Amino acid sequence: MHSPILAPVVALVAWTMVMWLWMYVTRIPAMNRAGIDSMNQVGNRGGTLDELLPEQVQWKAHNYNHLLAEPTLFYTICIVLALCGHGDGINLTIAWAYVGLRIAHSLVQAIVNRVIVRFALFALSSLCIIALVVRAAIAVGCCDGGLTT
Repeated sequence: MHSPILAPVVALVAWTMVMWLWMYVTRIPAMNRAGIDSMNQVGNRGGTLDELLPEQVQWKAHNYNHLLAEPTLFYTICIVLALCGHGDGINLTIAWAYVGLRIAHSLVQAIVNRVIVRFALFALSSLCIIALVVRAAIAVGCCDGGLTT
């Protein structure tokens, strides 16, 4: 079974990997310039780099972490919609809107990091998830083949 709503899921995972690459392409040279010997680091957390690296470098890392948080809800709810046969129409449109908003959020955070703009994009993307959750709750009520005892 192929559901159209899986396309935005794959797109957001792909974007997450773009941010992963961008993070390391900027972070590793910054660590070298800062004299950080990553080969001999023991027990450090990425957050400790906030004190050692320029903010603009860390913005990419912070965004990568953000892409590993709330989007997990997006992935889950899209899979539920796909399994229930409701991964098209308005649900697909909302899913693509979520992906677009998250990409915009990433670009804002990684380039200029204007908090109010980030917040607006985050809030709008969260509303997309809320809409998908409500629609999935309705769809789950309509799914055939529920668990039987």
